[in-house]
Amino acid sequence: MNLIDLKGIEIIAIGGSVGGIKAVSEILKSLPADFPIPIVIVLHRLRNVTSSIQSVIQHSTALRVKEADEKETITPSCAYIAPANYHLLIEEDRTFALDYSETVKYSRPSIDLTFECIAEIYGKAAIGILLTGANDDGANGLLRMRNAEAKCYVQNPNTAHAKVMPRAAINLGAADFLIHLEEIGPMLKKAVQNRN
Repeated sequence: MNLIDLKGIEIIAIGGSVGGIKAVSEILKSLPADFPIPIVIVLHRLRNVTSSIQSVIQHSTALRVKEADEKETITPSCAYIAPANYHLLIEEDRTFALDYSETVKYSRPSIDLTFECIAEIYGKAAIGILLTGANDDGANGLLRMRNAEAKCYVQNPNTAHAKVMPRAAINLGAADFLIHLEEIGPMLKKAVQNRN
């Protein structure tokens, strides 16, 4: 049985923190270069430090991986990563906005802020996935997505490098489904075949 249905889905949002690069790479490695839905990834990152997150993730997948740019239009077959030290917001015209306002739960980018934008702009046409992490950023945003009728998935804490983030989402009632990390990518790939 495939828990993920992509019919009517226009965007997939993934959030994580400690252990998140490895977790995201695990998900994306199953996806083809022409995966038809854009993916927005928010990972907690060190501020003002150049990192190779984009190249590490790109190495694991055929999908195009890039940092989101200001005013960039969100397009299919691309995995966008929130840049270091900016909150990643989404405008009504389906473009990105980068925001340098205060940190949220000590984080910039904040998973909560991106997920909240996606809830408001996309509603039930979105999927939210919250992965491993050592704080509760993302839990409130995922709940907002769920309240907007998006489908919301949380990595089973037993398979998470850091259990705090997925447990926080579960405790808030933000999860439609608990899912093992290694199942997410294959389920997304299979769901593409059943779309339309």
